[in-house]
Amino acid sequence: MFKTLGYLRPREWAMVCVSIIFIIVQVWLDLKLPEYMGEITKIITREGTSEEIWYNGKYMIICALGSLGAAITVGFFASKIGASLSQRLRSMQFNKVDSFSMTEINKFSTASLITRSTNDVTQVQLVVTLGLQIVIKAPILSIWALTKIAGRGFEWTAATGGAGIILLILFAGIFAFVVPKVRKMQTLTDNINRVARENLTGLPVVRAYNAESYQEEKFEKANDELTYTQMYTSRAMALMFPWISLIINGLLLAIYWIGAILVNNASGMVRVDLFSDMIVFSSYSMQVLMAFMMISILFIMLPRAQISAKRINEVIDTESTINDGDISDIGAGRGEVVFRNVTFRYPGAADDVLHDVSFVVNPGETAAFIGSTGSGKSTVVNLVPRFYDATEGSILIDGIDVRELTLDALHDKIGYVPQKAVLFSGTVTTNVAFGRPASEDDVRSAVKIAQGTEFVEKMDDTYNAEISRGGSNISGGQKQRLAIARAVCKRPEIYIFDDSFSALDYKTDRNLRTVLRNETKGATSLIVAQRIGTIMDADKIVVLDEGKVVGIGTHKELLRNCTVYKEIAMSQLSEEELSL
Repeated sequence: MFKTLGYLRPREWAMVCVSIIFIIVQVWLDLKLPEYMGEITKIITREGTSEEIWYNGKYMIICALGSLGAAITVGFFASKIGASLSQRLRSMQFNKVDSFSMTEINKFSTASLITRSTNDVTQVQLVVTLGLQIVIKAPILSIWALTKIAGRGFEWTAATGGAGIILLILFAGIFAFVVPKVRKMQTLTDNINRVARENLTGLPVVRAYNAESYQEEKFEKANDELTYTQMYTSRAMALMFPWISLIINGLLLAIYWIGAILVNNASGMVRVDLFSDMIVFSSYSMQVLMAFMMISILFIMLPRAQISAKRINEVIDTESTINDGDISDIGAGRGEVVFRNVTFRYPGAADDVLHDVSFVVNPGETAAFIGSTGSGKSTVVNLVPRFYDATEGSILIDGIDVRELTLDALHDKIGYVPQKAVLFSGTVTTNVAFGRPASEDDVRSAVKIAQGTEFVEKMDDTYNAEISRGGSNISGGQKQRLAIARAVCKRPEIYIFDDSFSALDYKTDRNLRTVLRNETKGATSLIVAQRIGTIMDADKIVVLDEGKVVGIGTHKELLRNCTVYKEIAMSQLSEEELSL
């Protein structure tokens, strides 16, 4: 938690200092009220004048209004500090996650990262906002109030001390049972977020298999577990407040009972002074117990906030396994891609996904990768933009190892179309240009090359038509074409198409590849495909089987020399089609 507070800026620390000053002023004013109350009690007891009462009452009103103003000022600063810290924590987490490789993303899970940047930050903000008012005020109030009552009566002081000890025992007992459950709640929140997200993402599949009841049971299980834990902590806290009320009322009763005995045994003006002291002491003792109550409220929230702060710091402190190289400017290269004895194993996996993969894609060539499911095709192309780093061997672009390049320099050379087309909420234009300066003509040209002009111009507002998150308002083939247009609009030196034509019909697929070949002359293309028809015209085809290269060549060469390729080809096309 202290480490998280270290993210406060000097300006916010200045606000903390100003808040402390106002808290001290507020406490001083609050503790002045019982003094004026004691004076008024003495005036009434000795039958003083109303002017004397109004004189002291006037100062009581001034103290009360001053305390109110100080409290409002502290609340304003505390809210501003808490909001600023939460804004910074969310930004830091987002920027850190943005730099993560897939290894770190998989380590935390998407559901957990969402919870850490929302619910966890809210917990920290709540504690900072209230804590500034409580943590600073409570000790000052309790210590100052104790100095006020010291020496006013041993019996009353002993009663107040006894009540404080009972409160501390009560807090310790409840927290011993509650804190472990509070620590568990954040993990359970992750779990319910994960289950809900899976259900919403996979809703078509859930409905297609009539699995609504199965999903409801999964959600109910996660929901019940979280609810049970929250109810446990809530009941424990609810049990605490009646006991606090009983202790406070019991202390008041004890003070008045002791006071009655003392006043009864006194005489003359001593009785008046004792009665006045009793009134003042009861007010100060309530201030002491109120300070304990404020601290107890903080302790209720603190364990959960500590866990949240720890989870936030885990994200911020995690260093990406994919680090920038030193070369930031390699100029306009040719787009040559070389794999030298590349072996790759996913973190924590027992076996290699790729083993001793070597090939060369010359500038301007189109290289295709094909093989059975799980043979490592997508893994090969994902190593080029460094979504993962090779376990052994090296990958070179224009003669430079990709690990020596900065990520910005590397990604500037690549136009990437993922296996699953990803679109963002916005418009057709913002998705095609995607954060890069691009003219309207560039966007239209890219969409035309991707064979998307027909459906885009039929949409309302055409190129300014709204695209929902994930492209949920357009078809799979349309999403793929916009994803391809996004890569084309970038005009990179290397194109990577990771099974990006699978949702297209054969006619659109062929037209798209023909136009792409003409429009991207001079650029290197790496294509992962399942269809033989998609890659027949490639300059070079790399055949993978169980993570190893079993053949490299043209379509005709592989039909003669590579059994694996021939089996895949024969399973998709007739002999007449293969001979074309």
